[in-house]
Amino acid sequence: MEKVLDILVSGVHDAKNQLFFAESVIASAEAEHSIALGEARYAIEAAANRLSVALSAYRLLRHGAALAITPTIVGDLCTEVALAQRSHLAGNGIALDIDCRVVDEWALDRDLVADMLNNAIQNAGRFARGGVRLSAAQAGEWLVLSVEDDGPGFSALPPRRGTGLLVAGRLAGLHARKTRHGSLHLSNGGALGGACFTLRLP
Repeated sequence: MEKVLDILVSGVHDAKNQLFFAESVIASAEAEHSIALGEARYAIEAAANRLSVALSAYRLLRHGAALAITPTIVGDLCTEVALAQRSHLAGNGIALDIDCRVVDEWALDRDLVADMLNNAIQNAGRFARGGVRLSAAQAGEWLVLSVEDDGPGFSALPPRRGTGLLVAGRLAGLHARKTRHGSLHLSNGGALGGACFTLRLP
Protein backbone atom coordinates (compact mmCIF):
# COMPACT_ATOMS: atom_id res chain seq x y z
CA MET A 1 0.00 0.00 0.00
CA GLU A 2 2.81 2.41 0.87
CA LYS A 3 4.43 1.81 -2.54
CA VAL A 4 1.13 2.64 -4.26
CA LEU A 5 0.87 5.86 -2.24
CA ASP A 6 4.43 6.81 -3.19
CA ILE A 7 3.61 6.28 -6.88
CA LEU A 8 0.49 8.44 -6.56
CA VAL A 9 2.44 11.16 -4.78
CA SER A 10 5.05 11.12 -7.55
CA GLY A 11 2.26 11.60 -10.09
CA VAL A 12 0.80 14.50 -8.10
CA HIS A 13 4.23 16.12 -7.98
CA ASP A 14 4.61 15.84 -11.77
CA ALA A 15 1.10 17.22 -12.33
CA LYS A 16 1.89 20.19 -10.09
CA ASN A 17 5.01 20.99 -12.11
CA GLN A 18 3.06 20.77 -15.37
CA LEU A 19 0.44 23.18 -14.04
CA PHE A 20 3.08 25.73 -13.11
CA PHE A 21 4.56 25.35 -16.62
CA ALA A 22 1.11 25.85 -18.18
CA GLU A 23 0.63 29.01 -16.12
CA SER A 24 3.91 30.44 -17.39
CA VAL A 25 2.95 29.64 -21.01
CA ILE A 26 -0.38 31.45 -20.58
CA ALA A 27 1.36 34.45 -18.99
CA SER A 28 3.69 34.64 -22.01
CA ALA A 29 0.74 34.42 -24.41
CA GLU A 30 -1.00 37.25 -22.56
CA ALA A 31 2.02 39.49 -22.92
CA GLU A 32 2.67 38.59 -26.55
CA HIS A 33 -0.89 38.88 -27.82
CA SER A 34 -2.30 41.45 -25.38
CA ILE A 35 -5.16 39.21 -24.28
CA ALA A 36 -6.59 38.86 -20.78
CA LEU A 37 -6.41 35.33 -19.42
CA GLY A 38 -6.22 36.21 -15.74
CA GLU A 39 -9.00 33.83 -14.71
CA ALA A 40 -7.33 30.91 -16.50
CA ARG A 41 -3.99 31.73 -14.86
CA TYR A 42 -5.71 32.04 -11.47
CA ALA A 43 -7.36 28.63 -11.84
CA ILE A 44 -4.14 26.93 -12.90
CA GLU A 45 -2.04 28.59 -10.22
CA ALA A 46 -4.62 27.80 -7.53
CA ALA A 47 -4.71 24.14 -8.62
CA ALA A 48 -0.90 23.92 -8.61
CA ASN A 49 -0.70 25.50 -5.17
CA ARG A 50 -3.33 23.10 -3.84
CA LEU A 51 -1.27 20.17 -5.10
CA SER A 52 1.83 21.63 -3.44
CA VAL A 53 0.05 21.86 -0.10
CA ALA A 54 -1.45 18.40 -0.57
CA LEU A 55 2.09 17.04 -0.92
CA SER A 56 3.15 18.87 2.24
CA ALA A 57 0.11 17.53 4.08
CA TYR A 58 0.92 14.01 2.90
CA ARG A 59 4.44 14.27 4.30
CA LEU A 60 3.10 15.58 7.60
CA LEU A 61 0.34 13.04 8.02
CA ARG A 62 2.21 9.98 6.78
CA HIS A 63 5.75 10.59 7.93
CA GLY A 64 5.03 12.58 11.06
CA ALA A 65 7.09 15.57 9.97
CA ALA A 66 6.96 18.61 12.22
CA LEU A 67 4.88 21.65 11.40
CA ALA A 68 6.83 24.77 10.46
CA ILE A 69 5.60 26.75 13.46
CA THR A 70 6.70 30.40 13.44
CA PRO A 71 5.46 33.58 15.16
CA THR A 72 3.07 35.11 12.64
CA ILE A 73 1.41 38.52 12.63
CA VAL A 74 -2.22 37.55 12.21
CA GLY A 75 -3.17 40.79 10.46
CA ASP A 76 -0.47 40.21 7.84
CA LEU A 77 -1.72 36.67 7.30
CA CYS A 78 -5.28 37.89 6.72
CA THR A 79 -4.04 40.60 4.34
CA GLU A 80 -2.02 38.07 2.36
CA VAL A 81 -5.02 35.77 1.97
CA ALA A 82 -7.26 38.69 1.00
CA LEU A 83 -4.83 39.81 -1.69
CA ALA A 84 -4.80 36.30 -3.14
CA GLN A 85 -8.61 36.02 -3.25
CA ARG A 86 -10.25 39.46 -3.50
CA SER A 87 -9.73 40.05 -7.24
CA HIS A 88 -11.07 36.64 -8.23
CA LEU A 89 -14.12 36.99 -5.98
CA ALA A 90 -14.80 40.51 -7.26
CA GLY A 91 -14.77 39.17 -10.81
CA ASN A 92 -17.66 36.91 -9.78
CA GLY A 93 -19.55 39.69 -8.03
CA ILE A 94 -18.55 38.61 -4.53
CA ALA A 95 -17.23 41.13 -1.99
CA LEU A 96 -14.58 39.98 0.50
CA ASP A 97 -14.64 41.68 3.91
CA ILE A 98 -11.77 41.39 6.40
CA ASP A 99 -12.33 41.76 10.15
CA CYS A 100 -9.05 41.11 11.98
CA ARG A 101 -9.12 41.90 15.71
CA VAL A 102 -5.81 40.28 16.63
CA VAL A 103 -2.82 42.62 16.84
CA ASP A 104 -0.32 40.20 18.36
CA GLU A 105 1.73 37.45 16.79
CA TRP A 106 0.54 33.87 16.99
CA ALA A 107 2.65 30.71 16.67
CA LEU A 108 1.36 28.67 13.73
CA ASP A 109 2.34 27.05 10.44
CA ARG A 110 1.79 30.07 8.22
CA ASP A 111 1.78 28.27 4.86
CA LEU A 112 -0.65 25.56 5.94
CA VAL A 113 -3.01 27.96 7.70
CA ALA A 114 -2.93 30.36 4.74
CA ASP A 115 -3.80 27.47 2.43
CA MET A 116 -6.70 26.40 4.64
CA LEU A 117 -8.07 29.95 4.63
CA ASN A 118 -7.54 30.37 0.87
CA ASN A 119 -9.34 27.10 0.23
CA ALA A 120 -12.17 28.02 2.60
CA ILE A 121 -12.64 31.40 0.87
CA GLN A 122 -12.61 29.81 -2.59
CA ASN A 123 -15.21 27.32 -1.41
CA ALA A 124 -17.34 30.05 0.20
CA GLY A 125 -17.12 32.11 -2.98
CA ARG A 126 -18.69 29.30 -4.99
CA PHE A 127 -21.85 29.40 -2.88
CA ALA A 128 -22.03 33.00 -1.68
CA ARG A 129 -24.74 35.27 -3.03
CA GLY A 130 -22.70 38.44 -2.70
CA GLY A 131 -20.39 38.41 0.30
CA VAL A 132 -17.65 36.49 2.11
CA ARG A 133 -16.02 37.52 5.38
CA LEU A 134 -12.64 36.50 6.80
CA SER A 135 -12.31 37.28 10.51
CA ALA A 136 -9.71 36.75 13.21
CA ALA A 137 -10.26 37.09 16.94
CA GLN A 138 -8.76 35.88 20.19
CA ALA A 139 -11.00 33.88 22.53
CA GLY A 140 -9.12 33.25 25.73
CA GLU A 141 -6.09 31.15 24.83
CA TRP A 142 -7.35 30.41 21.31
CA LEU A 143 -6.92 32.10 17.96
CA VAL A 144 -10.21 31.88 16.07
CA LEU A 145 -10.10 32.30 12.28
CA SER A 146 -13.44 32.22 10.49
CA VAL A 147 -14.64 32.30 6.90
CA GLU A 148 -18.34 33.03 6.47
CA ASP A 149 -20.59 33.52 3.46
CA ASP A 150 -24.14 34.63 2.73
CA GLY A 151 -25.05 31.47 0.83
CA PRO A 152 -27.52 28.67 1.73
CA GLY A 153 -25.23 26.98 4.27
CA PHE A 154 -23.63 23.56 4.68
CA SER A 155 -26.71 21.45 5.33
CA ALA A 156 -28.29 22.55 2.08
CA LEU A 157 -25.14 21.65 0.12
CA PRO A 158 -23.59 18.36 1.33
CA PRO A 159 -20.87 18.41 -1.41
CA ARG A 160 -19.18 21.23 0.53
CA ARG A 161 -17.96 18.58 2.95
CA GLY A 162 -15.08 16.86 1.20
CA THR A 163 -11.64 15.34 1.54
CA GLY A 164 -10.06 18.79 1.73
CA LEU A 165 -11.99 19.57 4.89
CA LEU A 166 -11.02 16.22 6.42
CA VAL A 167 -7.33 16.93 5.75
CA ALA A 168 -7.70 20.49 7.05
CA GLY A 169 -9.17 19.13 10.28
CA ARG A 170 -6.23 16.75 10.70
CA LEU A 171 -3.72 19.54 10.03
CA ALA A 172 -5.49 21.85 12.47
CA GLY A 173 -5.18 19.13 15.12
CA LEU A 174 -1.40 19.02 14.64
CA HIS A 175 -1.21 22.57 16.03
CA ALA A 176 -0.74 21.87 19.73
CA ARG A 177 0.18 23.77 22.87
CA LYS A 178 0.42 21.84 26.14
CA THR A 179 -2.73 19.67 26.16
CA ARG A 180 -4.70 21.78 23.69
CA HIS A 181 -5.00 20.91 19.99
CA GLY A 182 -6.35 22.93 17.09
CA SER A 183 -9.67 22.03 15.55
CA LEU A 184 -11.93 22.80 12.61
CA HIS A 185 -15.66 23.45 12.97
CA LEU A 186 -18.35 23.83 10.32
CA SER A 187 -21.67 25.48 11.08
CA ASN A 188 -24.52 27.52 9.65
CA GLY A 189 -25.99 30.89 10.57
CA GLY A 190 -22.81 32.94 10.88
CA ALA A 191 -22.69 36.72 10.80
CA LEU A 192 -23.64 36.68 7.10
CA GLY A 193 -26.37 34.08 7.54
CA GLY A 194 -24.76 31.27 5.55
CA ALA A 195 -22.02 28.73 6.16
CA CYS A 196 -19.20 29.30 8.63
CA PHE A 197 -15.76 27.65 8.55
CA THR A 198 -14.01 28.14 11.91
CA LEU A 199 -10.41 27.26 12.62
CA ARG A 200 -9.38 27.30 16.30
CA LEU A 201 -5.67 27.24 17.10
CA PRO A 202 -4.09 27.07 20.57
